Amino acid sequence: MLAWLKNYRRADLAGDVGAGIVVAMMMIPQGMAYALVAGLPPVVGLYASIVPPLLYALFGTSSTQSVGPMAIISLMTASALAPLAAAGGALYAVLAAQLAALSGAVLLACGLLRIGFLANFFSRPVMNGFTLGSAVVIALGQVDTLLGAPFPYWHGPSAALGLAGIAFLLAARRWLAPVLRRLGLAPGAADIGARLAPMLLVLGSVLLVALLHLDAGGMRTIGHVPAGLPHLNTMVSGEHWQQLLKPALLIGFMSFLIAMSGAQTLAVKRAEKLHTDRELVALGAANIGSALSGGFPVTGSLSRSAVNFAAGANTQLAGIITAALLACALVLPTGWLALLPLPVLAATIIVAVLGMLEWNTLRTSWRYDRADALALLATAGGVLLLGVEAGVVLGLVLSLGAMIWRESRPHIALLGRIAGTEHFRNVDRYAVETAPGLLLLRVDAGLFFGNVEAVKGRIEEELAAHADTRDLVLVLSAVNAIDTSALFGLIDLNHTLGQRGVKLHFAEVKGPVMDRLRTSALVEQLHGHIFLSTANAWDALTHYNT
Repeated sequence: MLAWLKNYRRADLAGDVGAGIVVAMMMIPQGMAYALVAGLPPVVGLYASIVPPLLYALFGTSSTQSVGPMAIISLMTASALAPLAAAGGALYAVLAAQLAALSGAVLLACGLLRIGFLANFFSRPVMNGFTLGSAVVIALGQVDTLLGAPFPYWHGPSAALGLAGIAFLLAARRWLAPVLRRLGLAPGAADIGARLAPMLLVLGSVLLVALLHLDAGGMRTIGHVPAGLPHLNTMVSGEHWQQLLKPALLIGFMSFLIAMSGAQTLAVKRAEKLHTDRELVALGAANIGSALSGGFPVTGSLSRSAVNFAAGANTQLAGIITAALLACALVLPTGWLALLPLPVLAATIIVAVLGMLEWNTLRTSWRYDRADALALLATAGGVLLLGVEAGVVLGLVLSLGAMIWRESRPHIALLGRIAGTEHFRNVDRYAVETAPGLLLLRVDAGLFFGNVEAVKGRIEEELAAHADTRDLVLVLSAVNAIDTSALFGLIDLNHTLGQRGVKLHFAEVKGPVMDRLRTSALVEQLHGHIFLSTANAWDALTHYNT
């Protein structure tokens, strides 16, 4: 599991150290901000950023994955715990760690049982809709903190600082990197510098509060941040296991999907191979480690991983260095963090989550497949109106429903021959020739219990439209499987057609499908033949009909 360490090269050290430092600076404001989203004290975000990356480095397969708190998982944590305990209380913290332990156990079990494929049932539109809805919920949830009081009764200095923070971060996102490049920095270094804008904002706001004594004027700050490393946490609430199981399952799957989407993107750039089941084990261990150190559910962050990649991370050692630096930050005096204004953290959260909004998937799916677009919008709307869990379930059900609906109505093409060739194409798309008495139909989907009746219905329509048919050839080049229900459907079709004087033939049957058909009664009872190709069927049956 430590193959990267056994093969470590001295030349990789500089990149790993630099990336570890950069991500640690990025993690301080992010970790504290996402802890607030989860309803926990800011220091818990730092606790959740130390042990998890160490365990991921032990088990994970991505050299650039940055594991720790993440906005969406923090929102899901808050949504799961809100009905069970008051945010910020002792029980709430215990349940947050317990939720991380359960989520980790789910991920670990999936990895050991090699069932990570189940996560593939979350389609990209559903994930995009979930991200869209979650980003809006998180941003709206920070408005009161940003303004220093419930809207519209804002606190003037707090609102001014918070809105100025948003303006600074947005400006930095758009213009800071080009400015740094014009000042002579390399493009990669300039991009990294722009990513550190939240840390600059934190330092600047702390200095401003200290100089102007804004906290004495009513501006809320994060308050005392206890120094020292997190202690071993073994506290659990026995009466809440069952209530936490369902959200733990959902958080586990979402953690895996979010982490893998970022890791796969970066792995392609380095020609790395990620091992899905080992990634599940690594994320499971990271979440269990977060629970034991008093944290909350964690996952891989695309934004931090991208920074880690751009900063030169070569191996998982970069994550270990990040964790070590964060541990040092807690061991050293933390009094300055007490002056960090909450409106600035709110600004950091709002800009971060709004940066997650990605409209290209909606535009593409709206043009390409309206069912997917509707699943995306339904997921986003469900998250906004019904809550996180209900929104995800709604989107998943609609996405699977659309898939089942499409599979239950497969495309069936009426074929003809392109003159002078052995190529057969759809009569509605090409100029082709047909033969009297011969009907060629290509089924473009696997045959199963959900679509066999629809296929038989379409066949009857074509037979009614071609009353002179004496030979029906089903071209099965696109059929990868025929289940038992479909097999009986074909047997019934063969019998019915035989009574009407029509022979049923097959062409281009794939090997695995043919192997199973040979064990059935269909091959023995078939009134027609099984042809190697559509051209063979055409030659034999047109000659026969002539």
